[in-house]
Amino acid sequence: MTTNDLPLAMRLTTQAGWNQREADWRRFLAMQPDGCFVAEHDGVAVATTVACVFDRVAWLAMVLVDAANRGRGIGTALVRHALAFLDRTGVCAVRLDATSLGRPIYAKLGFELEYELGRYEGVLPSNDSGPPTQIQPQIQVAGSADYARLCDFDGAVVGADRSKYLRRLFQEQPDELRWTGNSSQVTGYATVRLGSNALQLGPCVANSDVGRILLSDMVQRHAGERVVIDVPLCHAPALRFAGSLGLELRRNLSRMRRGPTVAEETNKIWASSGPELG
Repeated sequence: MTTNDLPLAMRLTTQAGWNQREADWRRFLAMQPDGCFVAEHDGVAVATTVACVFDRVAWLAMVLVDAANRGRGIGTALVRHALAFLDRTGVCAVRLDATSLGRPIYAKLGFELEYELGRYEGVLPSNDSGPPTQIQPQIQVAGSADYARLCDFDGAVVGADRSKYLRRLFQEQPDELRWTGNSSQVTGYATVRLGSNALQLGPCVANSDVGRILLSDMVQRHAGERVVIDVPLCHAPALRFAGSLGLELRRNLSRMRRGPTVAEETNKIWASSGPELG
């Protein structure tokens, strides 16, 4: 894939009703130019996928096939091509978030279910309550000098170094990045990502109740906006928080893995960054 394929990528994204913008595709190309692929049928590009390497763990995403060309095995062939690329890089594990339609296909390719996420969507309530005033000072706006520490904290939780993704995300929306902690310890961070249909809340990675505090701050700042948030179904406090906002559970996503287990602390993932990169 090259920037010349961006019109195809956006056409397929829109056709599928997904939330990505052109900026997301440009970010994929910047992060892993040798891992972004298109497939052609009869000389016409009709499908995409993205494979991104985070140290010894990789992420597979954006498997999109033009509606008129589905059912021909193009998507499966493209995924096999991406997996062969990842195998050559020497990664230990490959992860992805699958829809209900994609899950049996990935299972045949050796992927196993790790856990389910719920995608909640809707308009945030309009109110001025926000988080309690006594905890508000704990929330800090992050600057570029904080990025390395936040990336280290994230890596310890998710079991992979996602800094090449997170640094770009932080730089794109610098005023949105909030964190908690002190000079010696990070206890959590949260940010958002713009979407074509709704604002993606997340990633939010945090200890204990800090995630609720960070998300409450985010909800206050984006009151009245349409949002989506992906929450691990095994994270009961995060689920309760999402439910308290009046958001609707639209669908489930299956987080799947090929290869050894990744040492991830799911109880600290209050909101995923989205199906694209975990």
